[in-house]
Amino acid sequence: MKTSEIFDALLENLKVGETATMIASRRDEITKALNKDFRSKEGCTDYKLMVGSFGRHTAIKGVSDLDMIFILPPGIWSDYSSDTGPRRILERVRDDLKARYTDTEIRVDQCVVRVQFKSNAFKFEVQPAFKNSDGSFNYPDTVAEGWKVTKPREEIAATKECNDRTSTNMRHLARMARAWKNASGVNMGGLLIDTLVHNFFAQTDDYDSAGTGSFDLMVRDFFAFLKDEPEQDRYLALGSRQWVKVKAKFQPKAKKAYGRCLDAIENEGKVAANKKWREIFGTSVPLSVREGAKSYRDTEEFIEDRYPIDISGTVLIDCDVTQNGWRPTRLREMLRTGVPLKANKDLKFWVTSCTMAPPYELKWKVLNRGPEAERRNMVRGQIVGSSKPGVRLEHSDFKGEHVVECYVVKGGVVARDRIDVPINSTSVESPSVS
Repeated sequence: MKTSEIFDALLENLKVGETATMIASRRDEITKALNKDFRSKEGCTDYKLMVGSFGRHTAIKGVSDLDMIFILPPGIWSDYSSDTGPRRILERVRDDLKARYTDTEIRVDQCVVRVQFKSNAFKFEVQPAFKNSDGSFNYPDTVAEGWKVTKPREEIAATKECNDRTSTNMRHLARMARAWKNASGVNMGGLLIDTLVHNFFAQTDDYDSAGTGSFDLMVRDFFAFLKDEPEQDRYLALGSRQWVKVKAKFQPKAKKAYGRCLDAIENEGKVAANKKWREIFGTSVPLSVREGAKSYRDTEEFIEDRYPIDISGTVLIDCDVTQNGWRPTRLREMLRTGVPLKANKDLKFWVTSCTMAPPYELKWKVLNRGPEAERRNMVRGQIVGSSKPGVRLEHSDFKGEHVVECYVVKGGVVARDRIDVPINSTSVESPSVS
C-alpha cells in the first residue's frame, strides 16, 4: 500500500463517527436533568460545554471518558461560595442525576460528578461551574474546599487556531498520537497530548500543508520530538497556559515508536511497512492488500476486539530467564547489554509494577514471529490468562523475533506493556513453543 493509502485508512478508522450522536444524546439528557432543578426549565439543553478531547475535536473512536461543564446560574453563587460550597454543589448535581438515572453508578470525585453508563460504557465527568466575565470558569474542589479557575475555551481556541494553520494536520496528528498511546500503553492525558502536538507544530512549519503522503515523515519527526523532550512533571497547556500533569514518562516508548517509523519508511510499499505502522498505531492501520495466502494458520488475536482501551495507568513487565545450572537473568538487562537469548531457557514473565489499584485481571499475548514460527505453524498470539497470579510461564524453543504483551483489564484495558523476546537459536530437543 502507498503511504497515503495507509494514513487515509488509519484516520478514517479513528473517526468518532456515529458514536458522536450517542454522546450528544447523553449530554443533552444530563443537561435537561440539571436545568430542571437549577433553572426550573423542562427540556432545556442550554448552559453546557463539552470540554476535554471531545470538546477540542481530537478524540478518537472508542472514546469513553467525556468531560462536560454545566454552567450554573450566577444568582446562586453566594449560596455556595463558602468552604462547604464545593461539596454541596457537587452533591446536589449528583442527586439530580441519580434521580434521572436510577440504575447508573454516579458519585462525587473531588471536582466532578462521575456518571458511569452501562449500556455504552460512556463515563461522563460533569463539572458544575460558574462562568466568569473573561470566559473562564470557577469550578468546585472538595479537597481544597474552595473554587478554582479553569480555561477550557482558551484550550479549544488554541486547538482550532493551530488546526486551521496546519491544514487540519494538528487534529490528525493528535488523533494518531492517541492511537499510539492506546497501542503502546503510554499513560498520557488528552490535554497533554494536544499540548505536545501543539508544541511540535510551534517549532516547525514543515508539515503545515502536508498531505497524507507525507504523514510518515510527520509522525517520524513528531516521535523524534517526543523522545528528545526533557523529562519534567508538568507542561503549560496550550491556550490556557495552566499546568497539565505528566502522569508517566513517555520518552522511552516514543523512542521505540521513532525506530519503528524508520523501519516502516525504509520498507515503504512492502508488507513490512504496514506491520510496522500497526505496531505503532494498532489495528486501525489496515493490513496490506498485497499480503498473499499464508502457509500457516494466523491465530493472532487483538485485545482491541475484546475490550475497550482506556489507558489510565502504567504496568511494567520483565522476564526471568533461567536454565538448570545457570543463574537467573533479567531479560530487559540482556536486551540492554546485548546478551543473546538462546533456546532451551525457562521464561517467567511477571509484573514488576502496576499503578492501578486492585482488583483487576491480567491477560497476556505471546506472539511468535519469523520464518521458523510460520514453518512450524506456531504463530500463536491468542489472548490468554496468567499461568499463576501475576505470572506467565513460557519456554524459549526456536529462533525469531517473539513478543509478549501484558494487559491490565479493569472494565476495559487500563494499562499495557510489551517486551521483545529475540531468540537467536533453535532447540533440537523440542519441536514446540510453550
